[in-house]
Amino acid sequence: MYKDNDMKDRWIVVTGASRGVGREVVRCLVADHGCPVLAVSRASAPLEELKAELKDAPGILEPLVCDISTDAGVGRVVEQVAMRRLAGLLNNAGVLVKRDMGAWASEDAALAFHVNATVPLLLSQALADRLAGDPPGHVVNIGSMGGFQGSAKFPGLAAYSASKAALACLTECLAEEWKDKQVRVNCLAIGAVDTDMLREAFPGYRAPVDAAAMGAYVARFLLEGHGLYNGKVLPVSVSTP
Repeated sequence: MYKDNDMKDRWIVVTGASRGVGREVVRCLVADHGCPVLAVSRASAPLEELKAELKDAPGILEPLVCDISTDAGVGRVVEQVAMRRLAGLLNNAGVLVKRDMGAWASEDAALAFHVNATVPLLLSQALADRLAGDPPGHVVNIGSMGGFQGSAKFPGLAAYSASKAALACLTECLAEEWKDKQVRVNCLAIGAVDTDMLREAFPGYRAPVDAAAMGAYVARFLLEGHGLYNGKVLPVSVSTP
């Protein structure tokens, strides 16, 4: 159990925690690994439901309702973390904007890049000092096979895929920036997972991997991956889609 290792007093921050893979990561961290988790989302009700569901779990779920796409929202996370040391940060919150080529507006592209790439940069930067330590804190960015070089690309997802490619490059950059700071940074480029976001992007398609299975994998990687990887973009994919 997490509570028995060297990081027992260090918290984990998970963004996009109210649904999909993020929700399952929180569930696994709290219920299976006994972790204290600060679960961040714009949606209050799903977080409270999950907290009630996990009330007897060995870990702790502390909900934080805020919009991290704003500077004030990032500030709320930093304020809530306060002086707590962090074992990990999962930059999971993302947005999918789908447009036919020729229909893109500047605000559509700006939204995709802001939420999917800029916000992880700003939040990671803001929490870096709380993550630094021995053992190293671990930042995991949830990327996409859509942003993985050489992977299949799909119509309508130009800004989404490009913003996830930016997140992958950001991962490499942050690992270099913090190589002497005892903070490790990696990116998981996930493939098709049965979530609301995938069904929105590919109506009628049923992914071969469910959110619970991917969430369990991501949780383990967040806790253990920093011992083997730094600055790596790792594909985690059965299909795309």
